[in-house]
Amino acid sequence: MARFPDHIRYSIGQCELGSLLLAGCDTGICAILLGDDEQPLIADLQRRFPRAQLTRDDAALGSDLQSLLRYVDNPVGPLQLQQPLTAFGSDFQQQVWSELAKVPAGQTVSYSELAKRLGKPAAVRAVAGACAANPLAILVPCHRVLRSDGGISGYRWGVERKQQLIELERQLASAG
Repeated sequence: MARFPDHIRYSIGQCELGSLLLAGCDTGICAILLGDDEQPLIADLQRRFPRAQLTRDDAALGSDLQSLLRYVDNPVGPLQLQQPLTAFGSDFQQQVWSELAKVPAGQTVSYSELAKRLGKPAAVRAVAGACAANPLAILVPCHRVLRSDGGISGYRWGVERKQQLIELERQLASAG
């Protein structure tokens, strides 16, 4: 696992899903968080990176934040970011997030199917835990994971947002 950063810059914007926090470090974008208000998002970022100094830097992150906000409205289109994505997590979490990135927009997968794809069919709870720890909302599409019966279960950023993202992606995928 990569060493956690000492300094993180962040910027916050508003989108259809509420407030969106974009954070970057020396190696790239390390967090994309969703919420209703800025302060809980900043607290979440600090919890994820407890030793890091946080600095708001709208100028340095403005271009990527605007690109990301546009992408939220069209999550099946290409996303152009100036910085690479850098998700900090365990090896298992990285595997889950990598497999999640293969699920196309407009489609969903169950937690158990995702565990099977990883070659670990008994790791359903661990897969759910990795989804809950996802630091890159929308770009690591944990919103595309459903219960085995097709129902919507928890989502780190709210079940309503999960439903909204799934519906938007299905509409855009069927229109394209």
